[in-house]
Parts: sequence; structure tokens; C-alpha cells
Amino acid sequence: MTRIVALANQKGGVGKTTTAINLGASLAACERKVLLIDLDPQSNATSGVGLSKDENLSIYPVLMDGVSLRSIIRPTALAMLFVAPSSVDLVGAEVELGSAEGREFHLRRAIEDIGSDYDYILIDSPPSLGLLTVNGLTAADSVLVPMQCEYFAMEGVSQLLNTIERVRASLNPRLEIEGIALTMYDERVNLARQVAEEVRNHFGQKVYRTVIPRNVRLGEAPSFGKPIILYDIRSRGSEAYISLAKEFIQRAESVSR
Repeated sequence: MTRIVALANQKGGVGKTTTAINLGASLAACERKVLLIDLDPQSNATSGVGLSKDENLSIYPVLMDGVSLRSIIRPTALAMLFVAPSSVDLVGAEVELGSAEGREFHLRRAIEDIGSDYDYILIDSPPSLGLLTVNGLTAADSVLVPMQCEYFAMEGVSQLLNTIERVRASLNPRLEIEGIALTMYDERVNLARQVAEEVRNHFGQKVYRTVIPRNVRLGEAPSFGKPIILYDIRSRGSEAYISLAKEFIQRAESVSR
């Protein structure tokens, strides 16, 4: 069965889109068929895999006009990775959804159109807790939370967890926490080690063993429109995301058995 995972954190700059791109690419490299849905008007997941931000081929009409999700999906340089692209006109969807009937369920209905075509569907949500993010949470089976190892990280995650609880109570009772991925980790900084330890103490087994380091090559890859495994497979960032994908698969597929 297809597993739908929303990547969400209302705090910007935590490595959410970087994780969506590179986890998706690494899962594809592990021979899992992956659809990455770019639900962020900034469209960084779209450009980060080498696709243009084309307003004529975007998730916007899927959400607002009932266009088939299958009709906008585009292939990437990785045979098993596909993308439902975003564009800047998605900014308007946040406002327009406010008065739409069943406004929280538009993405869920769109995903029903593609059935079980994929092993995993990853949803890159915007860095907010607005209606686009709620659409992602309502459509998902679980939430993966990228979390930067810095001081305000715990506060931001607690707000997200409150939102997840509200969505679970009123819109999507199956929603669960897939896991917390520690990102942008610098082992030389005492604070990073302290935050990582505190997160592990608080969330226990929900925190992935794999930690994503700060890595120059990870920062460079999006400007070339490539996931890190295509840009520099030998980099520490690439090794970390491949390790995270293997851990993700092990967890997800042991649960589904």
C-alpha cells in the first residue's frame, strides 16, 4: 500500500525541503517508487530536482479546479522519483481555500485519483500552519518533522504537535508521527549536541538515529537542480540521506507487515 508522509515544520530554514528532496531521491535510489508533492508556493522542491516553476503545470489547479493529479506529475532524472510541481500561483490557494467547501480535503481527494501507483508519497508543506499545510496533514498517514538542532527548535515542534493533535481529532484520525529527523547538525557546537540529546530524551524512539550534518555540498546541490546523490554521492550529506532513507524504509515497512 502507498504510504503518504507529510514533511512539516512551521519554522523556516530547518532543512524541510532539503529533506523532502533528498529523502525522496534516496528512497528512489533504494528502488522505491516515490511521488514528491510540492505544496509550497516557493517551489523549491520543484526547482531542487531540476524542474521549472511552470504555472501551466502546477498543483494549483489540482487543488482549486479539480484537475487530475496524474495529469501534472513529471518525471525526474531518477527513474523512480516523480514530482507534482508547485508554482507561485499557489500563494492564492491559501486565500481561496478559505471559502471553499471541504477546504481541508482537497489534496486528499486529489491523491485518491492516483490510487496505489507509488510506494511513498512525500508532501513538502509550506513553513506555516495554514490551510495548505492542513491539507497535507489531512491527506497523510503520518508526519515527518525535520528539526534543526538549535535553541528554538523544541518550541516550534510543540506548536506543530498541537496542530497535529487538532487535525487528528477533527479531520484525520489515522494521522501519526512518522519520526523526527535532526538536521543541520554541527558536532563541534555544544548547543547542537545538547538540543539533540534533549530531543532524544523527550521523543525517544520517534527520533531517527541518522542525523543530517551541516554540509556545503548539500547547500550547493539545489542551485544545480540536483538531489545530493546526483550532485555528489560521496559527500557526507549524501551518505546521511541514504542512511536516513534506509532507516525510514525499515521503520515504515516493518509497521506495514
